[in-house]
Amino acid sequence: MPAKDVFHDVVKKALMKQDWIITDDPLTLRVGGINLYVDLGAEKLITAEKESEKIAIEVKSFIGKTYLAEFHQAVGQFIHYRMVLKKEEPKRVLYLAIPANVYKDFFMLPFTQDSVQTNQLKLIIYDTKTEEIMQWLT
Repeated sequence: MPAKDVFHDVVKKALMKQDWIITDDPLTLRVGGINLYVDLGAEKLITAEKESEKIAIEVKSFIGKTYLAEFHQAVGQFIHYRMVLKKEEPKRVLYLAIPANVYKDFFMLPFTQDSVQTNQLKLIIYDTKTEEIMQWLT
C-alpha cells in the first residue's frame, strides 16, 4: 500500500468538517489483476432523497521537484482511477484535492486550466492551515 500524502489528514479533517463520513482510507480498487489505492472514499447522506452521495478523493500536496511533474503524475492517476470507478463504482465521483496556494500559483495558468478542462478533472481546493475545503470545482 502506498504511503499517505503529506496533507492526507488535512483533507480528511476538512471533509469531516463538511459532514462527510470517511468510508475508506484508502479506497481499494481491484481490476485487471492489480490493486489501485485512491486516498479516501467518503459518503454524505442526502436527506431529501434518502440516498447517499459517494466520492473518492486523491490527495496531492505538490511538494515534489516541480509542480509540472507532480501535475503529470496526478492527471495520470486521476484518469486511471476514474476509468476503474466508472466500471466498479459508477455512482462514486472522483476528485483531485490540491492545496489552495498551488491552485492559485499553478492551476490558474492557461496550460493547467486547459488540461483540467480537457481531462475533466474535478477539484477540491483545501487550506493546509485551517484544514478546510475552500472550493469544490466540478
